[in-house]
Amino acid sequence: MTLQLAVDGTTAVAADFSNDNFWIWLLKAVAIVVFLLTSVLFAIWFERKVVARMQVRPGPNVHGPFGLLQSLADAMKLLFKEDVTVKAADKLVYIVAPMIAVFCSLLTFAVIPFGPSVSMFGIVTPLQLTDFPVAVLYILACASVGVYGIVLGGWSSGSTYPLLGSVRSTAQVISYELAMGLSLVSVFILAGSMSTSQIVSSQTQVWWFLPLLPAFVLYIVSMVGETNRLPFDLPEAEGELVSGYMTEYSSMKFAWFFLAEYINMLNVSAVATTLFLGGWRAPFIPADHFLQQGWWPVLWFLAKLWALMFVFVWIRGSVLRFRYDQFMKLGWKVLIPAALVWVVCVAVVQGVRQFSGLELRTLLFVLAGIVVLGLLVSFAIPERKKSAEPPQPSGRQPFDPYAGGYPVPPLPGQTLPPSPRKQRAAQAASTDVPQVTQEVHGG
Repeated sequence: MTLQLAVDGTTAVAADFSNDNFWIWLLKAVAIVVFLLTSVLFAIWFERKVVARMQVRPGPNVHGPFGLLQSLADAMKLLFKEDVTVKAADKLVYIVAPMIAVFCSLLTFAVIPFGPSVSMFGIVTPLQLTDFPVAVLYILACASVGVYGIVLGGWSSGSTYPLLGSVRSTAQVISYELAMGLSLVSVFILAGSMSTSQIVSSQTQVWWFLPLLPAFVLYIVSMVGETNRLPFDLPEAEGELVSGYMTEYSSMKFAWFFLAEYINMLNVSAVATTLFLGGWRAPFIPADHFLQQGWWPVLWFLAKLWALMFVFVWIRGSVLRFRYDQFMKLGWKVLIPAALVWVVCVAVVQGVRQFSGLELRTLLFVLAGIVVLGLLVSFAIPERKKSAEPPQPSGRQPFDPYAGGYPVPPLPGQTLPPSPRKQRAAQAASTDVPQVTQEVHGG
């Protein structure tokens, strides 16, 4: 058993898996898969019900009590739907891509602690499949590899709209994965570990979302962008790209992508619960209380998990979709710089506390004064005025949007050639006017 000293002076204890055998591992793995699949069915019903309440309509209420069997009916519809394979697709990659997305999404919960050690068939084991010193890096790696399923699915379809959706997804994951990773660094600094069980153990006195509130907000925004959910669902923007990288998929291959999206929502919510919200620990209850022991902590973990799932649905029902330029600007010009600044501040505070012995309250007041001063200076700097019209380059060549084989929008300063349809309509109108005038005068 490994011991780690956290920032608040408490001892962060790692989970002990020394008593586990093959059957315990198999039981935990099967339980995690069953939990994720049933949670996806419940999440679909939950999302429809919550959005329906926001829009003052009943939602699912026919299949089963309260419409609880609606998700099962949707799954059966996709199962028996015609499975279409595009002729221009790369057959092997086209089939393997959704499997990659689902497989990578199922890996994250292997290092998520559901609760403390309990007795299973006489064996004392943690409510966690496994853990290791860099467990959070493993989570980030699984999320990064999962995007290959989206990229390969869009590329292998042999169509324009899926390709554009997969390219958007690549840029989105690169942008928001960086912001998400940087928002977690401050947790590593305070907890003194990247092991999920030790991070939960280090939150005995205070949950990390309180002292690390800016990092928590950055993570919440990044996790919405990471899972391609509104208002950041640009890779599958229905109004522009039909259904993005899933346009050429149907039946169960489409269902696999759909399943991966909802499992990823559960993954990022579980990570936020583990790293910022105390994991399976209940609020305002002493650590030695019976509600913090045994199987009770599973209930607190699930309550926090579904509270974050409600945030996903709440955002979807109340926020409009961003434009792609706004979306990328938010990731690269706001989230990543803010996360870098916050990491530096936390590292400086932690270093000063360890080597100078200053009180945390004094350091926080100093940092708050620096932030306020920076804001005042930023408001004092006059904004540079932009020219009303972009400079027109001399000797400009006519822009052909179909030169590369795919329709490409014009860059700033470029103009599209006149539409042939409008030219024909203008010519027809100009030829009709003299005839009408002649008929009027002749009459």
